[in-house]
Amino acid sequence: FHSNAYYYSVYSTVEQFSKFNLGSSKIESFTPRSPSNKESQTVKYGPYSNIPAKTSAKVTIHFENNSPFLTVTNLKRIVEVSHWGNIAVEEHYQLSHTGAKLKSQFSRLDFQRNPIGAPTAVKSFRTVLPASSKHVYYRDDIGNISTSNLRETDDANELEIRPRFPLFGGWQTKYYIGYSVPSYEMLSHSGQNYKLEFPFVDHSYDNLVIDEAEIRVILPEGASGFEIVYPNYEIVRGADEKIKTYLDTFGRPVLVFSAKNLEENHIKNIEIYYKFNPIMLLQEPLLVVIAFMVIFASVIIIVRFGLLYLCRREQRSSPAGCISSRGAIQQHR
Repeated sequence: FHSNAYYYSVYSTVEQFSKFNLGSSKIESFTPRSPSNKESQTVKYGPYSNIPAKTSAKVTIHFENNSPFLTVTNLKRIVEVSHWGNIAVEEHYQLSHTGAKLKSQFSRLDFQRNPIGAPTAVKSFRTVLPASSKHVYYRDDIGNISTSNLRETDDANELEIRPRFPLFGGWQTKYYIGYSVPSYEMLSHSGQNYKLEFPFVDHSYDNLVIDEAEIRVILPEGASGFEIVYPNYEIVRGADEKIKTYLDTFGRPVLVFSAKNLEENHIKNIEIYYKFNPIMLLQEPLLVVIAFMVIFASVIIIVRFGLLYLCRREQRSSPAGCISSRGAIQQHR
């Protein structure tokens, strides 16, 4: 760990000291600087008097830390908005253990015998979901992972995620989770003006670190006039896209955002304003009605033409053939 023994300031300081809480009592070494001392899990520099402005003194502390270091190297989040009362969220994670790498081979038998002997291994972690979330799932490329556990509280739903194997230093895993929330939790409107507000990233686990994140917001077909209010950190907006799903004609607009180097303090809301004509909600039901009308009309036309063809063929052989054919068909019915 590298840092400054002094509090860096543009003003002169009459008296100051620096204290480093390391979280481990196994301190290998630290840069001596009089006065300085070590106590249990703490290294203290100072007190120092009459420090000039912009003074710095580099110090290095070498200590043992067996805490697991989880890092989301890549996050892809999809938020699909429906004006029929539901918002679907799906998050794809590429998760790595960026702590000290495992040197020897891994033995599942030894690990099961003595799980306490591997303090750096990540066996499970907790993801916080909205309190109104429902239809929660946790899967990977193989399929559903049944070792998860969902606990509902008044403030939030806590999803305990347990990977298929414990994560040691240098190991990684891929998975995705999904859930649905009622539209009123994130969406509000006044006339044709709509406001969508949701966290740019969620609390995936404690001490969250994300290297790269891509958020895709799928809005209803016909939405336009987008205005974005960003949280107070850098977010890059990509080119808008189109996606076609069930009963779409010209496609739904997709807003693409990306950001790097995120952590828990970046769990803040992004606001998206857009315009949407409520009449567009009738588009999908009308398409279904028209489709059934076309099918029924086609069946009627085919049956009528079949009877007409049968009647003409019977007339060639007998003038009364058409009448007898109709009578036979009616008797058959």
